Amino acid sequence: MPKLQSCLSENQLLKGCKQGDPETQRMLFDQYKGRMMALVSRYFGSNAEAEDILVRGFTKVFSTIESFRGEGSFEGWIRRIMINEALGQIRKEGASKWAVSMDELHSEPFSMAEIYDQLSTSELMDLVKSLPQGYRTVFNLFAVEGYSHREIGEMLGISEGTSKSQYLRSRNLLRKKVELMYQLPEYGS
Repeated sequence: MPKLQSCLSENQLLKGCKQGDPETQRMLFDQYKGRMMALVSRYFGSNAEAEDILVRGFTKVFSTIESFRGEGSFEGWIRRIMINEALGQIRKEGASKWAVSMDELHSEPFSMAEIYDQLSTSELMDLVKSLPQGYRTVFNLFAVEGYSHREIGEMLGISEGTSKSQYLRSRNLLRKKVELMYQLPEYGS
């Protein structure tokens, strides 16, 4: 096969990957790796865990690419595979990831939008990454990916109520972390 151009259309990438062409697979990986790494990083506390999921996700993309029928966006299809790989790893790690001490929570409603507006994207991502696994997972699925609590419950094998509770607790814990970061008095004090 002749040397490929550095910028192929999505259809050309799909065709080459479906034919198992390693150079086209590398190009597809290079095109999407940054966005997919950002996606899976939101679910794990360490980059090593996220990189493992990224590699497993792309392996799955290449092994199942024949199943992509062009219904919906290709990037959306890849994102779904990455999310499923991340959730599969989280389920493997067990229920201990869903627990956090009640002492870490704050019972007041979450209302710190002005402070969050001042945080850089990197600071906010670090705060989200510092959440316990269960909180981080539900927070990402609901607040970032836009899934409903019912859908999250089905994906994670938890009740809709547990999803809602985990989300509210994640928001409260984030607020508490921001209060500590900025050395603010606790809300309502």
